[in-house]
This record gives sequence, structure tokens and C-alpha cells, in this order.
Amino acid sequence: MRWAKGMLLTMMAIVGVHGAVAATSVVKAGFGKLSDGTAIDVYTLKSADLAVRITNYGARVVSIETKDRDGKLGNVVLGYNSTEGYAAEGSHKTYFGAIVGRYGNRIRGGKFTIDGHTYQIPVNNGANALHGGPVGFGDHVWTGKEIPGGVEMTLVSPDGDMGFPGKMTVHVRYTLVASALHINYSATTDKPTVVNLTNHTYFNLAGDGSGTILSQVMQINADQYTPVDAGLIPVGGPKPVAGTPFDFNKPTVIGARINSDNEQLKIGGGYDHNWILRGKNGEMKVAAKVYDPKTGRVLTVSTTEPGLQFYSGNSLDGAYKSVTGAVYWKYTAFCLETQHYPDSPNQPAFPSTLLRPGQTMHSETVFAFSTQK
Repeated sequence: MRWAKGMLLTMMAIVGVHGAVAATSVVKAGFGKLSDGTAIDVYTLKSADLAVRITNYGARVVSIETKDRDGKLGNVVLGYNSTEGYAAEGSHKTYFGAIVGRYGNRIRGGKFTIDGHTYQIPVNNGANALHGGPVGFGDHVWTGKEIPGGVEMTLVSPDGDMGFPGKMTVHVRYTLVASALHINYSATTDKPTVVNLTNHTYFNLAGDGSGTILSQVMQINADQYTPVDAGLIPVGGPKPVAGTPFDFNKPTVIGARINSDNEQLKIGGGYDHNWILRGKNGEMKVAAKVYDPKTGRVLTVSTTEPGLQFYSGNSLDGAYKSVTGAVYWKYTAFCLETQHYPDSPNQPAFPSTLLRPGQTMHSETVFAFSTQK
């Protein structure tokens, strides 16, 4: 299981780069209000290489400014410039930058069984539950606290929240270390439950509002993926990526095969699948690397999680605009959601997402930025 090793790796990393953490400034400011008058905050984490904004509304990443090959700063994630923009999405959610849970991705029929007891999560994605149900962790106001080099977000999810059993306490720590954003997750419960937390940031390395990501180059370190049915629920067990449009073991332009005559791509309207990462569950490994030829920006994603959901922004339909006024159309960003596999509570062959009292779930993901000539 993933619970044991993630935090040890994190602490070693923080100790090893103490000077870099200390060089990160953290500034808190207002970020608008919800309709009930609740004031929301945003924390700006700034190093010599990155500027990252995190809000306690959904514990979400609002923006990441990083340099291109010429040293010019630009925001490389999708989002809004105030709380009101996120809240205005209503039920037509993008999950821009949010921490999604209790269960990121899909659960078939919204049902799962623990110790003989069946639980029902409200469905919100056809016949299935997505990202924790209609009111997931991205819809909650978290408690923010400044920590060295970053911010800690805390949420207490009560027993029965969206049908999930157990009172769950979740901590998500965002720490900026030089050119890398570390995200550390932990969770405890007082009843047996399931948990699958991830961050749902949408990236466009050419810059927010710069067009599609189809010319950017993707590499995913995985030999297998999990094919899905029409509801995007894994069926039939893992399959090899070799010989399919899902093979990104060598750097490949995202748009090169996205319109291939492939049933899985047609189901998803593009890429919206889980890759089974090489390396052990619970140990840090490089999951993916993305390069933008236009700007030279490179994103490297490392994680302790066993899976990676690559989503190519298939459902963006022009309903929302960027902070610069650019319209968010299909394929204008990609997500790399480090996580356990979809529908794991109903698929015993998958790594377990079960969390029991007395255990602590730990995981870590790192978004590291660099440039390439």
C-alpha cells in the first residue's frame, strides 16, 4: 500500500533543500467571497524560479508562473482571478486546479462495499460518481495555514459526507522548492472508508489562453493502461500500450494520434485514461514529462502514486474564459492526475484505496519546471 513511504521521502527532500525552502516567500491576501459572504484567501508562494497561487476554496492551484527559454514569465495553468469565477461554474464543473475527493475519478454506479456494507455515493457523471460526487472536496472551504516554504490546507469531512463512511481529516501541503511544487497528501479516518486524492490542475505550457496543447510533446512512463467502457469505467483489466495510440514511452506529440480510428479515443473524445506507472506503489518515480517546443518549457511529474490519469481537455467547450479573456476550448489544456486507478473499490485486482482507523494515507506528487533549448 502507499501509506508508508511518501512522507519519509518528502521530509528527506525538504531537509536536503532547506535553503531553497527558506528562500520561498509566502504572502496571504483576499480572493473574493462566496455567495453566502464567506471570505476566501489566496496564498502566493514565490521562489526565484516560480510564483504559485493557492486558494483555500477547494485547496486549488490558481496559477503557476514559470519562465520560458528566454526567461519570460508566464502563467501555465487554467483558472480564474477570483473565487467568484470558480463558484460560478455551478454543476458544469471543470475542477480547475482543485483537490478532488474523497474519491478522485469514477466509481461505478457510485456504489462500493466495505466489510459487507454497501455505500451509495450520489451519481454526477452519467450513471457513475465522479470526483467524490456532486459536492466534492473542490467545493469546500479549507483551512489554510502558512508553513515554511508553502501552505497547508486542512479539511474535516464528516461521517456520511456524500455517502462516504467515516469522519476523515485531510491535510494537503503545498511547498515550493526552487523550480518544483511539492504536493503532500495525508488523511485519517475513524471508520473504514476509501480515499483517492489528486490535484486537477489544467496545464498549457505555452501559456494560459495560448491555444491548444496538441503540439506539445508528452512522455508517460507506463507499459500498460486501463481500457474503459462507455462510462469511462475500467473494464477487462490492464492492457499493453505497445502498438496503440496510448504508447507514450517515447516523447510523442499529443495531437499526433488523438484523432486515430481507435475505440478508446472515441469513447473519451480524446485521452481520458489511466496509465499504470512503472515502479512500485508508494515509491517516488517519474511519471511523465511534457515539453512545449514553442516556449521551451518542460514539466516533469513525479509521484508515489501507482497511476496517472492523462486528460486532454476533451470537455472544454468554450463556456468559460481565461483571466486574459481567451476562451477555453477543447484541447486547450491537459491534466496529469496522479492517483489510484478509477473504480478501485469495486476492482479487487487494483491497488487498494481502503483506509482504516489507525492508518494514515500518505502520498506525494511533484510538479517540476525547467526549460529546453
